[in-house]
This record gives sequence, structure tokens and C-alpha cells, in this order.
Amino acid sequence: MKILSAEFVTSATEPAQFPADGLPEIAFAGRSNVGKSSLLNAFLGRKQLARVSRTPGRTRLLNFFRVTVSDGKGFLCVDLPGYGYAKVSKAVQEQWGPMIEGYLRDRRALRGVVLLTDVRRGEEEEISLARWVREQGLGLIAVATKTDKLPYGQRAQAIRDLEALLSVPVIGCSATTGEGTDEVWKAIRALLAHPPR
Repeated sequence: MKILSAEFVTSATEPAQFPADGLPEIAFAGRSNVGKSSLLNAFLGRKQLARVSRTPGRTRLLNFFRVTVSDGKGFLCVDLPGYGYAKVSKAVQEQWGPMIEGYLRDRRALRGVVLLTDVRRGEEEEISLARWVREQGLGLIAVATKTDKLPYGQRAQAIRDLEALLSVPVIGCSATTGEGTDEVWKAIRALLAHPPR
């Protein structure tokens, strides 16, 4: 299945601003600077679709992108603000929690979450988010990003460590080399086939 088009739709902070076209949605979540926007661009085959920055916390809204594939069907990718360390005020960070939680909990069109974790670390936030997503009845795809930052021989062990930490299979991926993007795409296609919650 090929991606025919991918385009930015809107940025939003509350349900009234979310797209109302009824397309299924897949959310991309992870800590600040984990590489969500970079992976989204690599996955969609677009260089500048999602804004990439070296500054952690650049994504501050829910950003919706419409994707059309070769079978004529479409869906939305949703780039969520990162959690954890970010160069924004504490007040802004505190606004993100309820905004993200409300979207993940209440959005009927949401089929699942792609949880991104830096392959070199996994922390309590990832464990908690993985558990919470499953409790909401959502599908979960765990992705270890930045695999190109580790020597080849260390990658498999790092991924096994993350699988033990998160209690789910983990796909190793690199936005730089393209490693793992096909596997992420296949997992997303499987999630999109599931009925709504």
C-alpha cells in the first residue's frame, strides 16, 4: 500500500477544533526530543510535513495530518506534544497533560497510539503511558527510535530491554536511515483495520 498524499490539516487544543471528517486516527506519543516529528516525516515520505526542531518541546498542540493511501482510504496521523523535559514554561507543560489525556481518553476516531521511546533509554513515563493506553482499549505500537545512534551489535539487546520494560513487542526504527519504517507502517495498517472503541 503506497501513500498517495500527506497534508497538514490543523492544530488544535480542544475537541471543538478537531477535524470532523470521521477518518480513523493514529496518535504519535513520546517524550520531548524522542523524534516524533522526524519519524512521522520519514514514515510519510515527506521531509518537512511535521515541523522538526532541535529544541525539545517545539510541538505544543495536537497536530493533525491527513494521509491518503493507494486503496483510496484515508486516515489521520496526530502528532502529540512531548512529555518530560521541554524548554517551555511549567504552566504550558501543565496544560499539555489534560489536553493529551482528554484526547486519548475521549476521541472516538482514535484507533491506537504509536509510543516512541529512545532506544538508549526507557523510563517510568513510558511504562505508565503504555499501561494507560491499553486500559483505554486502544491499540499500542511501541517503537524504539534513533537506533542508528547505537552500534549494530547493541541494538537487539536494547530493544529486548525495552520490551521487558514495556511488556509489549518493540519495533526498532531510525528516521535517519529508514530502518523499521516498513514495520511501523504494517503495524499501523493493522490498527486501522480494528473497529472503533
